[in-house]
Amino acid sequence: MSRPLIGITAYFEAARWDTWVREAVLSPPAYAKAVERAGGAPVILPPINVNAVDDYVRGLRGLILAGGVEVGPDAYGEEPDERVREPQPLRDRFELALARAAVQADVPILAVGRGMHVLNVAQGGSLIPWLPDVVDHDRHAEAGHAHVIQVSVSSRLGKAVGDRIEVVSPHDQSVKRLGNGLLAVAWADDQIVEGIELQGHRFGVGVQWHPERGPGDKLVEHLVEAAR
Repeated sequence: MSRPLIGITAYFEAARWDTWVREAVLSPPAYAKAVERAGGAPVILPPINVNAVDDYVRGLRGLILAGGVEVGPDAYGEEPDERVREPQPLRDRFELALARAAVQADVPILAVGRGMHVLNVAQGGSLIPWLPDVVDHDRHAEAGHAHVIQVSVSSRLGKAVGDRIEVVSPHDQSVKRLGNGLLAVAWADDQIVEGIELQGHRFGVGVQWHPERGPGDKLVEHLVEAAR
């Protein structure tokens, strides 16, 4: 059986190797390795040409919207916040267009961390620009802080991971207003949304944590299965 092509979004920024410092397309290997383990063929997508997104979508069988720097506030109508890391407008434009095209074409999507925010904004939703201002604590941003997520058992996510899962997922932003066709299916104990699903789509799941890093999480396998 042939392996379905699974696109993975990537950084585009300066990197150093040997004596060179050049712009580079960067992707943590955990994504590609998880796709390989699940039976897919990973393809890294450079965020260079927005006009190429329809071609990518026609050639891919599935898509991972990967994690990374926060989505720029101009994408969802908020003012810049100096506490948030400098956005990457080129990557934002490319991934928002890619997400919309993938939704339109019913391509299976797994949206991870930043990717969940991209999917939500692409569908017309908004984000909380600085989460500690809303929840009055900074536990969500603590590196290495594990917390339990409650998951809807009737959702695709619940069928993959169960009704509760302990995750480590530091983040400074979160979903605010859900985008069109999206449903919240997982929550932290303070009711911050940690998982979303695209209704009526073959497979459209977004999570705040990183399933590609955890061997016990079956979400990448479910993505590849949907891509077949």
